[in-house]
Amino acid sequence: MSIATATAVCYPNRMETQMRIAQWENMTQADPTNDMGWFSLANAYRDADRLAESEKAYAKSIELNPAMSRAFQFRAEVLMKLDRNDEAAEALTKGYETAGKRGDVMPMRAMSELLEKLGKPVPEVQKPQIPVEVASGDTIIDRRSGSVGAKLPDPPMRGPLGQFIFDHFTQDTWREWIGMGTKVINELRLDFSNEEHRKTYDQQMMEWLSISEQDLAQHAEKGGEDKPSEQSKPSEPADK
Repeated sequence: MSIATATAVCYPNRMETQMRIAQWENMTQADPTNDMGWFSLANAYRDADRLAESEKAYAKSIELNPAMSRAFQFRAEVLMKLDRNDEAAEALTKGYETAGKRGDVMPMRAMSELLEKLGKPVPEVQKPQIPVEVASGDTIIDRRSGSVGAKLPDPPMRGPLGQFIFDHFTQDTWREWIGMGTKVINELRLDFSNEEHRKTYDQQMMEWLSISEQDLAQHAEKGGEDKPSEQSKPSEPADK
């Protein structure tokens, strides 16, 4: 590949990252309590190799939402790149315990491997006891908050993402996302007639709910009603 071609390929990516940084900086300035905004800003800083700023943004998102296990994982990865391994080990230990209490398997696995890489012990965690009232079928332990609440009446969208949300989040958390999603739409000026904009919306929703593609695949393998290959087009916001 020629230098000119490489530049043409890389330049839009750099521009896109800078646009993301500007958008999330604006959102966090407008609403400093927006944990998802800080998490997304940290991701954008990391993509731009602005590691010190990324670490601080991850730390802020954890301060606002101590249950965000992926923020612990990503902050630790950045700390390791900054050669701040003692701080990384502390973040990983706390993050592993947090993920264990919430049942976040993928972050637990990733943080366990990082702790072993640092030569640090992997803490033992006890899974939370499931309250009796969950057995009624009308309530669920919310994956984000860890509290018991009313289930959604139906999946909020088609495909494995909708099924995963239905199986793991309460009505309160979904309503909270709808409010946050409205801010995302307005701040990023999303147009749902544009498929890329719909994908952006889904990406932000998954980040806010701490859902990964691995989570969706694993859930489908365990008997989810939908398979990854059947996922519909990116969703539109729903008033569930």
